[in-house]
Amino acid sequence: MSVLLLAASTQDYSKGFAAFTVSDYEAALQEWRPLAKQSHAAAQGSLGAMYESGDGVPQDYAEAAKWNLLAVEKGHAFAQTNLGLMYLSGKGVPKDFILAHMWLNIASANGPADAGERRDRQACTITPDALSDARDRARACMRSNYQDCD
Repeated sequence: MSVLLLAASTQDYSKGFAAFTVSDYEAALQEWRPLAKQSHAAAQGSLGAMYESGDGVPQDYAEAAKWNLLAVEKGHAFAQTNLGLMYLSGKGVPKDFILAHMWLNIASANGPADAGERRDRQACTITPDALSDARDRARACMRSNYQDCD
């Protein structure tokens, strides 16, 4: 991606974020949807969050999972946290505590402190074998640059 194109996509993302923060969801969608379709990870994660919460779009957990999955493949920690929570609750994806822990563990490694806190709370709810499996999967996922994460 050229520097000029990257700067333009960042600017458009920022415009969408500014609109979102004042609840102008239509303007946020107008900025983010084209970026998300061009594989902009932050825009994909933001669309995932919008569909999960129903902000400016009909609430649709499957659509939220779709956008979050696209963003996590690019290492987007916000989307990784959201996807982990979706697996924890079974919204948009099958409930799966191992995958929930895996994604929260990965998100924690990529930045958000709350992901680590959520991961640690969730770790108390699964067996030691499941916890070990989740950790192994997280390592494999990260080693594969987010391509081997099932």
